[in-house]
Amino acid sequence: MLRRKVAVLVMVCAAVGAGCSSGQPSDELMVTDHPVAAVAAVSPPATTPPAGTVSALSDDVTAMAFEPRTRTLAVATKGSVRLYRLADTLTPTRTVPLTAESLTVDGGAFLVAGANKVTRLTPDGDTSPTAEFRGKPVSATTYDGRTLVAVRDERAVAVVKDDRVQRMISGDLMSADQVLSTGKSAVVLDRLRNAVFQLDVPGADIQQGLRAGQGATNAVTDRFGRVLVTDTRGGALLAFSVDPLLMRQNYPVPGAPYAIAYDRERDIAWVTLTKTNEVVGYEVAGEQPKEKYRFPTVSQPNTVAVDPSSGRVLVASGTGDGIQVISL
Repeated sequence: MLRRKVAVLVMVCAAVGAGCSSGQPSDELMVTDHPVAAVAAVSPPATTPPAGTVSALSDDVTAMAFEPRTRTLAVATKGSVRLYRLADTLTPTRTVPLTAESLTVDGGAFLVAGANKVTRLTPDGDTSPTAEFRGKPVSATTYDGRTLVAVRDERAVAVVKDDRVQRMISGDLMSADQVLSTGKSAVVLDRLRNAVFQLDVPGADIQQGLRAGQGATNAVTDRFGRVLVTDTRGGALLAFSVDPLLMRQNYPVPGAPYAIAYDRERDIAWVTLTKTNEVVGYEVAGEQPKEKYRFPTVSQPNTVAVDPSSGRVLVASGTGDGIQVISL
């Protein structure tokens, strides 16, 4: 039984016996029958000096997250996670040898998903593995006292409790790329299927899914219980409500929007534009996003984080041009 609901206009055949175009994908959630996951656009050389201050880092940054209680920034590079303290300046504290596909904040620490495990990393640099996997975990979050882990090559979301995998949620996914919790619900972003799916965690089931633009890449949740998604190929910022899963906003954002971070104190979604080496702050509390800030960035701004206490925005380069701190 097909339970998926589609948030796009679908062209149907108008005459009896007329066949629909063979150019249309057979999967109503996908843009094409031969999907390729969207990635960040390659940035041109930076021609405008980046706003704020830039701390040198020659390694390419692949993920970043900010822990507000200790004001600690975790920065993932190849084979390590670097920890910084944010005060008047960005001060490095230690480097921890960990492979990180993603970094998320959880109760005063970081969840590091990478290699074949998820590791809990404290701001002091202490580590404790939570679980190991046969496949490749790429994203982790907490939901209802459990840790949910997106395992990309298993096409599934693992449910972890007491450092053990209790079960795997699979079905309908082509690639489990990012798992998120709104507090009351959980969703998974599938970049190949180009869709957002709601999860029934107690029932271990993939529920309804909606197409996420032309090529979704990254997502965050906001304090309204929505899921904000960057549509890199389509050039848009999307907003989905959950229970039921509905697309509420589809706002044009030229410049290949890619990384996204959300400031819960100011209701600002910070989105990097890799085609133009910029970061834009959108107020998202209203009926549609409203641009409030726009700053030039370091080249290839593939990651972004925000300090909600001060409103400072942190942008890192994917080509070794450093970490940028922007004060509002």
